[in-house]
Amino acid sequence: MFKEYVKKINSADLYDLVLKTPVNFASSLSKRLNNTIFVKREDLQPIFSFKLRGAYNKLKNLSKKELAKGVIAASAGNHAQGVALAAQKLKSKAVIVMPVTTPEIKVDAVRSKAKVILHGDTYDEASDFAQHLAQERGYIYIHPFDDKDVIIGQGTIGYEIHKQIDEQIDYLFVPVGGGGLCAGVAAYVKSISPSTKIIAVESDDAACLREAMLNGEPTKLSSVGLFADGTAVAKIGTNTFEVLNELVDDIVLVSTDEICSAIKDIYNEFRAISEPSGAMGLAGLKKFVIQNSISQHTLVTIQCGANIDFDRFRYISERTEVGEKREAILAVTLVEEKGSFQKFCGVLDDRVITEFNYRHNGEQNAQVFVGVKVDSDSDREKLIQKLTGLNYPVKDLTDSEMAKSHVRYMVGGRSPTISAEQVFRVEFPEKPNALHKFLIHLGGKFDITMFHYRNHGSAFGKVLVGFRCGAEDRDSITQIFKQLNYPSKNETQSEAYKFFL
Repeated sequence: MFKEYVKKINSADLYDLVLKTPVNFASSLSKRLNNTIFVKREDLQPIFSFKLRGAYNKLKNLSKKELAKGVIAASAGNHAQGVALAAQKLKSKAVIVMPVTTPEIKVDAVRSKAKVILHGDTYDEASDFAQHLAQERGYIYIHPFDDKDVIIGQGTIGYEIHKQIDEQIDYLFVPVGGGGLCAGVAAYVKSISPSTKIIAVESDDAACLREAMLNGEPTKLSSVGLFADGTAVAKIGTNTFEVLNELVDDIVLVSTDEICSAIKDIYNEFRAISEPSGAMGLAGLKKFVIQNSISQHTLVTIQCGANIDFDRFRYISERTEVGEKREAILAVTLVEEKGSFQKFCGVLDDRVITEFNYRHNGEQNAQVFVGVKVDSDSDREKLIQKLTGLNYPVKDLTDSEMAKSHVRYMVGGRSPTISAEQVFRVEFPEKPNALHKFLIHLGGKFDITMFHYRNHGSAFGKVLVGFRCGAEDRDSITQIFKQLNYPSKNETQSEAYKFFL
């Protein structure tokens, strides 16, 4: 059934606007991972993303009558820029609906080429409004991924990879959000090289393809993480799933820390900037190689985008060491006496301490939050075993999102006057009235006992919030977050909270 896709990919006429981007050999990564690794550089497109391909192919297949009506799309970034530039090239009116949480840098990039309407907090709200306007005003709606012409446009990447790499490709790692990129590339590559394994890579907090595979049909996730915003899609497309369900050989899920590590790898290798979704493919490649002991093979991935706010690099740099398995985050119990810190540091030998947080609380034992440089997961385990053997009680918090995003900045925040507390980790939309809106819904029912917020230069802010209440009130608070569409997790039983807050 994919011959139709392949035929149209071969005949796609996009190169009066789209660039044939290079495939770069990643020499350092190849040596480190003992494989031959290539990276397709879609970050070099005019809009710094592959999305231009699908948008332009869709518009070029519209009739003159349809182009005259104008086109409309919903997007928080790359698809918006692709549709806007394609419409400008073809002299068609373009209207782009963007969530009000969209970073200003992306809004400005689109506004220079098309009319921008800010509506809703999420992509889904913006999309619903865009489709409403399409029906009301006769615009042609351009879907970001679940459209055959869009899939064919993205598939030209597979065509180029085939022409640019002479040797047999053993594994091809493709990021997945709605699935348009992976469907197009998989359809073409599998048609000319059936033995090439197509590995889909998803963020572990937005794995809509895996969910669809498990259920046998597209299934909407109850929530999605927003760090990799370019692939933060709650439901895989119908057309894309039809292709991916047949052609994808495996799925790799990657964490925020692993994505941050891959962003650093791309910078070190090519001195190039990647947005989180743009580095997902490489993050999946690295993880798959290690988990499956892959060596002496030819591996390809796609750096699919570079639209990122500068402010986000602070957060990314903070998380890179953990993503590279080179930092252990530990809660260690020390005896509260003179010389205990010096003795503990001596036990670490020549290891670099990256962070050390402590506050006196008058008890016999002290809980310290400590970051230590390590070489790998096994080295981290070796360190923990050594400390345990020397009678230092240790809890490994390396994989605790709460510890890494909040607790490390709040150590010493215990309150002896609070007898019952419920704690939640929440993603708030990055806009001025988000907290006020939440407080209105809270309606004065509970006292807020703790609040920590960090601006990550994106469409969301991470918040840790505590309430003076018991477990019997947990569900009612969770329901408030659900009504506001704020993803949340109850962290009252988190070890990081119990140790330090």
